[in-house]
Amino acid sequence: MSVIRNALARIFRSRETPNLHSDADVATVAFMRPIIEKLLAKGEDGDTYRAAINFWRYAERPPLAIYDGDVSHCHIDGPLQLAGDYDLPLGGEIFSNGVTINLDPFEANDLRDHMRGATERAILAWLADNGRRKFVPAVNPYDRQSADREAKAMIADWVALRKAKFQATEGPDHV
Repeated sequence: MSVIRNALARIFRSRETPNLHSDADVATVAFMRPIIEKLLAKGEDGDTYRAAINFWRYAERPPLAIYDGDVSHCHIDGPLQLAGDYDLPLGGEIFSNGVTINLDPFEANDLRDHMRGATERAILAWLADNGRRKFVPAVNPYDRQSADREAKAMIADWVALRKAKFQATEGPDHV
């Protein structure tokens, strides 16, 4: 019984927040500290930062860009290699409906350029479609707390509206 008691005592005595130690040069630490603090933050922000980079654990190479569609996914891998006047990725991969394609540096660069162009066109089209091109940029774009509150209220309203529409289409009179 004392073995189990000692094991349980060790488990419950252990720290909830373990101490993580790593050696790095001063420039790296200065650059990484704010990122690490965000990754270690408790709550929704910390969860979101960690989720945003979770795929890094499975990457063979450092990802330069990730593009996700509803079915397809691709990533462009680094580190970038200086080749004359060009910065070329080391490669990449495409995953789509049972297809996996490994990209060489030139294919990955072509795809990256293509995706950047598509992203730029999509953003500009959205701005034009939604009349947002005419807004003058604010000096201070937004207050984070107010913007988060407003966004969460909009999402809650959207969920309530969808729920009301769903309940309206369901029922005894619905054919």
